Amino acid sequence: QVQLVESGGGLVQPGGSLRLSCAASRFTLDYNAIGWFRQAPGKEREGVSCISSGGTTYYADSVKGRFTISRDNAENTVILSMNSLKPEDTAVYYCATRQLCGSRWYDPTSFGSWGQGTQVTVSS
Repeated sequence: QVQLVESGGGLVQPGGSLRLSCAASRFTLDYNAIGWFRQAPGKEREGVSCISSGGTTYYADSVKGRFTISRDNAENTVILSMNSLKPEDTAVYYCATRQLCGSRWYDPTSFGSWGQGTQVTVSS
């Protein structure tokens, strides 16, 4: 059974940075796409970023230029580096997997093996 575990969330001031990790057990991340999603209170879960097995990356317009997704295959993790954080980035962040990112990479309904999420709060 695939298990994904997110970590690295926390409280940060506007303009600050955080580095989220998505670690896998019983599963090698190399050969699959990994998506990052977030869900704020009262809102639907939305796609933040996706990285394909070949390293192609996708970003939501709201995070382009501020967030970077990358792989650390040696550690079997996917990293989401978040800079210039804004209060509207506050949410629970999740990672999930599927075979490809694809044109609808931002759609959470086709992803599986969700982690438990990590809380990111951007506030002064």
